[in-house]
Amino acid sequence: MIDWDDAFDNSSYVPGSGRLASLWAARAADWRAEFGGELDIPYGDNPRNSFDLFRPGETAKGLVVFVHGGYWQKFDKSYWSHLAAGTVADGWALAIPSYTLAPEARLTRMVEEVRAATQEAARHVAGPVRLAGHSAGGHLVARMACADGPLPGRLDRVVSISGIHDLRPLLETRMNEVLCLDAAEAEAQSPARLPRRPGLSVTCWVGANERPELLRQTRLLAETWNVPNVFAPGHEHFSVVEELGRPGSALLCELLRD
Repeated sequence: MIDWDDAFDNSSYVPGSGRLASLWAARAADWRAEFGGELDIPYGDNPRNSFDLFRPGETAKGLVVFVHGGYWQKFDKSYWSHLAAGTVADGWALAIPSYTLAPEARLTRMVEEVRAATQEAARHVAGPVRLAGHSAGGHLVARMACADGPLPGRLDRVVSISGIHDLRPLLETRMNEVLCLDAAEAEAQSPARLPRRPGLSVTCWVGANERPELLRQTRLLAETWNVPNVFAPGHEHFSVVEELGRPGSALLCELLRD
């Protein structure tokens, strides 16, 4: 019998993880204070339907949209501004949306909000559009890579970082008391159960030291869609996403490569 609560428990297996949220918030606030940005750009009518946009000093090569994690229940755009250090150093703009969280929203609504945020952000920056998301955000950007639903024609690459691509095991977790997934929604919103958008480049990325279930979820989508997967050496669930903010990192190079 698999203990699915333990399988998805990232924090308990990373020493010091309880301090990370305050550290991220402080680093993000420091970035905004020093470098500014276009904040709280609306993309819908709900209170959390806005994104922050950070541009390089020159005309941007294109747009990256980063979708945060938190198991669809935590965080917002304000925790992640410092990740723009990586994209703007390479000449790309970065948009970071918030989206409505559980229990106020079901996952189906979150998917549509991320779609709307991507479409609106693409109106503000010319050039190719790339998506990256971490953990629950990895799930949400992988859903953008599925064949259904409209997205900008300029979208050409998606990187799911430590993403959850088959939602069905979540039905057996205490987390689902908040998410309120049922079997039909878990099936309909699982990227690994859906076809990939034709012609779209997708990479599945995960820390090599993550929980076995996150490794399995990465392999599952890569094998289902026949796309690359990368197991980043030396990284766990939280350190792996920080690589987006480090100029020249392997993760950033994969996201921004021609």
